Amino acid sequence: MPSILAKSFYGWWIVAGAVATQFAWMAVGPAVAGVFLGPIVNDLQWDVWQFTLGVSLAAVASAFSGIVAGEIVDRRGPRSLMLFGMAVTVVCFASLAIQSSLWIFLMLHMLLGLVGWTLFGPLIVNATISKWFVAQRGWALSIGSIGVSLGGIISPVTFTFIVDGWGWRVGYAALAVFVFALVTPVAFLMRRTPEDYGILPDGGRGKAQGASGEGNTAELPSLTRAQALRTRGFWLLTCGFGLNFIALGSVLVHAIPFATDAGFSRPLAAAGLAVNGLGNLSSKVVWGWGLQNIETRKLVIAAYSVSSVGVALIVAAASVGQAALLMLGFFLYGFGFGGTIPISEFLWARYFGRKHIGAIRGIGNPIAILGTAIGPVAVGMWFDATGAYSYAFIALIGAYMSGAALVGISREPSRG
Repeated sequence: MPSILAKSFYGWWIVAGAVATQFAWMAVGPAVAGVFLGPIVNDLQWDVWQFTLGVSLAAVASAFSGIVAGEIVDRRGPRSLMLFGMAVTVVCFASLAIQSSLWIFLMLHMLLGLVGWTLFGPLIVNATISKWFVAQRGWALSIGSIGVSLGGIISPVTFTFIVDGWGWRVGYAALAVFVFALVTPVAFLMRRTPEDYGILPDGGRGKAQGASGEGNTAELPSLTRAQALRTRGFWLLTCGFGLNFIALGSVLVHAIPFATDAGFSRPLAAAGLAVNGLGNLSSKVVWGWGLQNIETRKLVIAAYSVSSVGVALIVAAASVGQAALLMLGFFLYGFGFGGTIPISEFLWARYFGRKHIGAIRGIGNPIAILGTAIGPVAVGMWFDATGAYSYAFIALIGAYMSGAALVGISREPSRG
């Protein structure tokens, strides 16, 4: 058995595993959908909305699988879920590489969302992080979400190079190999709770102690899923974060097509997504510090506002053809995006506790992620109908600000 000292550091190994798996989740899902959109639509003569329907079906399926997966994380831990999700993802990407049918494309994406990449994504790994940390939860979640940033920086440029050089079929095959190589070893690193190994959250051997700031507080009693559903805070967080997902997912999927439609090259558009990832990565210190020292709802408003400004600059850059303005817009969009996962996960754990956090997050997913399904298809249909993206992107700014308002008026439920 590992020594107590070794056990006390194990939570940070969980965080390291979260970095790797969230990198994989971002790299094979949200960050690269736009890379494949143009080549597949042109090669198979599909409409843009038909391609984005696949992305949206994956999001809907992931929302409902989270109801069951969240409970499994609470009871058994993340390892078996991650290994199963890895295997399904590998098979689905290998199948996508050899198919040419819209119906097969859609069904494979539903399977990916239902029992594929969802099972090694943020819902699973961040619920696990929240169980391992209380006083240092803000830093742990921020560091763990670095994987999302790295996925946004590396994968668009890498897979644009692969797809443009060897075709989209080779691109899907490469995704299958990547997922197998990265997720498999990390899954064996993950553990359920510190109590299973004789320690308390934050590596402690006694009661978790609080310090200064909102993030450093002694642990309060946890609410059950049934209790959480009866609170106003649950529904405000669910709807507020859902509106954020509408904007976030839509920009990610349509960023490259939006930029190329405005006259920018595909490599430059892919570089824009990489700059988005750079903004995401550079924000982690800011959001991590903020979670330990600033009221969390204020951070939500700040993050969504920064992303809104970024989207506005992207739209402005398209109208004037300025690449520098486009990159600044992507950077700010990414900087705000960088706070989305750690801030939301922190707020869920802050409001409802860590014991049942997987089940609570899972039941909230169908409503919150519905935005991820609706947004990209709606933007794609708008483009197919009008031949332009700008007004749809402006509407996404409204979604950001409405989401910030809903989270801003929420209140932490009584847990005494």
